[in-house]
Amino acid sequence: MTDPRAMVQTMITLASASLGLVAALAWNEAIKATLAKLGLGEDLAGLYTYAILATVIAIVVLALLGRISARIGGEATIVREAEG
Repeated sequence: MTDPRAMVQTMITLASASLGLVAALAWNEAIKATLAKLGLGEDLAGLYTYAILATVIAIVVLALLGRISARIGGEATIVREAEG
């Protein structure tokens, strides 16, 4: 039988991923519009600027989340069978 806690953790993980995707798509549109206003819309320089900006934002967010997780003693939500 499925553990109810595992099911809730899975639901939280899926909801977090879904909401993260929605937020990422919103930021995608906002950054594209900003680059278009700056005259760096669809040309090669604009695409590279966008890619670099998105990468830097992702690195900063993931680093902050890692620090927060380490500070509160977080563990991975999903443990692989070899580790468990």
